[in-house]
Amino acid sequence: MNERCPIWLVGMMGSGKSTLAPSLARRLGRLALDADAAIEERAGRSVAEIFEAEGETGFRDREASLIGELEQGDAVVALGGGAMSQPGMGDRLLRSGIVVFLRARPEVLLERVGRGSARPLLRGLDSAARLARLSALAKEREADYARAQITLCTEELDPSDMTEVIEGLASRIEALGRDRG
Repeated sequence: MNERCPIWLVGMMGSGKSTLAPSLARRLGRLALDADAAIEERAGRSVAEIFEAEGETGFRDREASLIGELEQGDAVVALGGGAMSQPGMGDRLLRSGIVVFLRARPEVLLERVGRGSARPLLRGLDSAARLARLSALAKEREADYARAQITLCTEELDPSDMTEVIEGLASRIEALGRDRG
């Protein structure tokens, strides 16, 4: 594998994948892509509407197809929170690129996602139930996320820290890319 493989950003909803991807892509001279936004654009409807019409399985099929198209590229891709946990997907991501896990505690994630009305897995839940759901999902996905080559805690991340964080992350990714090449 060469140094220009995809960079897969994984983590729970609210971990900062969509926020971090464009800055990291600029630093690395790559295209940034938000998988959920790309799926919405192709489907002509929101992730929530896809979940409602096709269920999580339909959404995950769309996500897997998109990942397949991106495996030979060199984009920085913000993936949906459950992508890494789908059968066989963790292996695919690790084989094709560099996986970066963005980690944050469920309490921080809850604060970031707010009411969660646009999040199909949190829809219709009160605050306590949203926190319980985020905690359960984090626990379910923990072993999958732990397989990432790089882990970055995003709990304390704010825009003033972004440049330093991006530089450090880019250096680690570039070193991994050289080692894989």
